[in-house]
Amino acid sequence: AGTDRFTALRVHQMHALHDRRYLRAEFGDRMRHISYFLSHVTRPHFRAGTVGLVPAHFSEVYEMMQHRTSASDSPPLVVAAASHPDRHGYFSLGVSADYVSSFIGRAPFFLEVTEHMPRTFGRNQIHVSQVAGWCRSDRALVEVLPAEADDTDRAIASLVAERIPNGATIQTGIGAIPNAIMASLDGHRDLGVHTELLSDGVVDLMESGVVNGVRKRLNRTKAVGTFALGTNRLNDFLHENTAVELHAVRYVNDPRVIAQENDFVSINATLSVDFIGQCASETIGGQYYSSSGGQNDFARGAMYSDGGQGFVVLHSTTNSGRSKIVPQLAAGDVVTTPKNTVDKVVTEFGVAELRYATVRERTRRLIDIAHPDHRAELTAAAEAMNYL
Repeated sequence: AGTDRFTALRVHQMHALHDRRYLRAEFGDRMRHISYFLSHVTRPHFRAGTVGLVPAHFSEVYEMMQHRTSASDSPPLVVAAASHPDRHGYFSLGVSADYVSSFIGRAPFFLEVTEHMPRTFGRNQIHVSQVAGWCRSDRALVEVLPAEADDTDRAIASLVAERIPNGATIQTGIGAIPNAIMASLDGHRDLGVHTELLSDGVVDLMESGVVNGVRKRLNRTKAVGTFALGTNRLNDFLHENTAVELHAVRYVNDPRVIAQENDFVSINATLSVDFIGQCASETIGGQYYSSSGGQNDFARGAMYSDGGQGFVVLHSTTNSGRSKIVPQLAAGDVVTTPKNTVDKVVTEFGVAELRYATVRERTRRLIDIAHPDHRAELTAAAEAMNYL
């Protein structure tokens, strides 16, 4: 009934994890959702046409939101979850900084305060004098259990881990392959973390001393992220942990910032790679599945880093046995990491080094890491395209 007061309310959120009535457009045009990265919640609503999607690099989402809301007669209201205020009167945005922290001092805030939210440090604190209001909640945080790695994931992880030098600064995401990669780094020394997403795998590396950040050029000795997503173990680890800092995504994901670290290693997953190295990471069969996120941000940053490496990882085949190395992307598939930026593509069968390579060299190297059952047909297709 409260929506009757609104005529064109727009809810901007990058990655929604709770289903809401307005996602189904139950309130008509009075209240609509604008997404910047589809989740399992918003994906079906986007396909039904009730949710909007703005294509964007994660590093630019704050700028996108600011632009879309600047035409309004009043500033946007930022609704965010937070920890209880400390003795100095500061709330912490807890597991997030991302685009929300950039609105501090630029828009009114209303906070949902919960005892489950860890108090974290960095650039995600807001004073009680800066909020329009706040309420208490006992709702638990979303918990994401680590995905179990299989033999294929571990094979890919081994190929990546052996190419990461001691003292490197790493970025990786969440999922079976990233988890396996972090588990494979237990013999490394003096690693740093500068990543979009902090997950449970970071906890083990920091507790063992593998990650200490002593060779980082920026935020030395600190593990830096822009948001955290994992289990309650991760949340407990983050609580009042001064070794971890959460910064705004327009800083963390800025390729110009990333490039300042030497030996920066970016690790991202993709869904399909064609012969010239284009990586489609946000569509399946021409249908939108997610969005760009920070993949291109970190791929470009790693490319400009002195000694940097950008790994794009994927299983050689789908669950149904189709090759993920393809002659051409499917009609409608969207390129996330372009051919001019891609560096190393990794499957369980090897590493294809594409940077500096010709189209002919790229094609041959990608076929060599495709599943053996598909190499003959891929070679025939490459010859028909005059790539071999």
